[in-house]
Amino acid sequence: MALVSLAPLAPRSCAHKLLVSSSEVKAVRRRIPTSIRMCRTTTVSDDNVQRRIANHHSNLWDDNLIQFLSTPYGATSYHELRAQKLIGEVKEMFSSISVEDGELITPRNDLLKRLCIVDSIERLGIDRHFKNEIKSALDYVYSYWNEKGIGCGRDNIVADLNSTALGFRTLRLHGYPVSSDVLEHFKEKNGQFACSAIQTEGEIRSVLNLFRASLIAFPAEKVMEEAEIFCTIYLKEAILKLPVCSLSREISYVLENGWHINLPRLEARNYMDVFGHDPIYLTSNMKSQKLLELAKLEFNMFHSLQQQELKLLSRWWKDSGFSQMTFPRHRHVEYYALACCIDSDPQNSSFRVGFAKISHLGTVLDDIYDTFGTVDELQLFTAAVKRWHPSAREWLPEYMQGVYMVLYETVNEMAREAEKSQGRDTLNYARKALEAYIDAYMKEAKWIFSGFLPTFEEYLDNGKISLGYRIGTLQPSLTLAIPFPHHILQEIDFPSRLNDVACSILRLKGDIHTYQAERSRGEKSSSISCYIKDNPESTEEDAIKHINVTVNKLLKELNWEFLRPDSNAPITSKKHAFDILRAFYHLYKYRDGFSVANYEIKNLVMTTVMEPVPL
Repeated sequence: MALVSLAPLAPRSCAHKLLVSSSEVKAVRRRIPTSIRMCRTTTVSDDNVQRRIANHHSNLWDDNLIQFLSTPYGATSYHELRAQKLIGEVKEMFSSISVEDGELITPRNDLLKRLCIVDSIERLGIDRHFKNEIKSALDYVYSYWNEKGIGCGRDNIVADLNSTALGFRTLRLHGYPVSSDVLEHFKEKNGQFACSAIQTEGEIRSVLNLFRASLIAFPAEKVMEEAEIFCTIYLKEAILKLPVCSLSREISYVLENGWHINLPRLEARNYMDVFGHDPIYLTSNMKSQKLLELAKLEFNMFHSLQQQELKLLSRWWKDSGFSQMTFPRHRHVEYYALACCIDSDPQNSSFRVGFAKISHLGTVLDDIYDTFGTVDELQLFTAAVKRWHPSAREWLPEYMQGVYMVLYETVNEMAREAEKSQGRDTLNYARKALEAYIDAYMKEAKWIFSGFLPTFEEYLDNGKISLGYRIGTLQPSLTLAIPFPHHILQEIDFPSRLNDVACSILRLKGDIHTYQAERSRGEKSSSISCYIKDNPESTEEDAIKHINVTVNKLLKELNWEFLRPDSNAPITSKKHAFDILRAFYHLYKYRDGFSVANYEIKNLVMTTVMEPVPL
């Protein structure tokens, strides 16, 4: 285990705690300055160094409680056998769709039936078991796709909105080349989407699927923008008239989370509560309850694994000395929750734990470079990262020495895991990314201490790197059993357009929620302040409006880079990078969730990690 020296701001009773040993560094005792005078944004320690602080709230998740977590839903032989039996029955369900019985499955509904089961399985989070069946079903639907869309079945002459919208969304997400022009056929002569004077449940469902489809827009698809505007107004009106039911709850969830801040495991947990109550999706003959039972069983079996992984992560956090550091944000549990929302495959523990560790380290580094460290200390740390050797810690201040060693060992550990998956050494590649990340932090620190305000372009170019998205994505993804040869990696990692767009979105969106708090700490540079510098006649409101418009355009470009049919990298290779963007973007849903984690993000942890789903 890596060493972290006990940090400044630790209580006196912790001043002589024995440090955890590692293979490279022996346990030592460290003297910790304990006389600290606090004020709102600065602190002065024993060596008379004035340091900036951010007064972040403390860790929300007690390690002692985490170590005693338990669940009755462990992956026992009974649970595993039951899950396998259900998987077999769902596969039979797919087979039954191919057999027309003249009653439930006919040439007049066979397309919609296939789309509904694929959509439900994906939203329930159990699609990893049915890749071949899903592909076969979508190949069948696509074989009947035409420029006007599709009807419920292959024999339907007239296309209908519900089947076409659901088909368009599902096919596009799976890489089929479908044009949004198909939606033009559902407009009236006045250019507006057709709807009746009285909203029926069937029409509401159609508009809901049209809204879901509109969110997967590519650049310059005007009809998709029009559809999103129309559907948003329609659904907000509809939900006011609907009683509280599964459909109204589904609409509320989709309106609130959209697509780019929607997380797979969170959606699965929500969908379990509404699934099975809507006969529109699956008839009783198609055994919808089997799908629901499998989804709940899988959710809870993974919940048992989550507890094991979380205990290991929390112990790492505590044994490494992070629990004694009071100036940085402690978000290891929150990052782990995001990792679980991204990937709940039991085989990908290295991804989840690695993502949580490297993301937590990135947050600690952010707080060191942005607030706590002095310029001289930061230059020493930057040099140590580039030297990349345990002996480099000897030149660092005490509070940095342990952080450096944890960073050193975590990056090396993840490189070893990546080598198992990729069959090659990726450490030097990861180190170059880390060095660029640290250099960007160093540049921002110099701006802070000098009071320099860069241009918008200069700020964004650097901010896309210091954001840390690349660091949070690169090494965790390389631990997956997905091949990332160099030509594929270049389509996902820097300097790919996918990486650039993702970093731009997160930097700009994040600034909207963080610039006021950062400005109060003396950090002048943000996309808002730099935009105003370039455009002196603009107000903060103008800057925020401009940034929101820019982000919305970039989100469409992100969709294209993720789903473009002509890409050399398959969608499966890009999915984790895309979902990590969605996870970070989710943190900016209402506020700066990195700093203020005791509201929505706390609820996310409870819903997706701490609590099983009732069977």
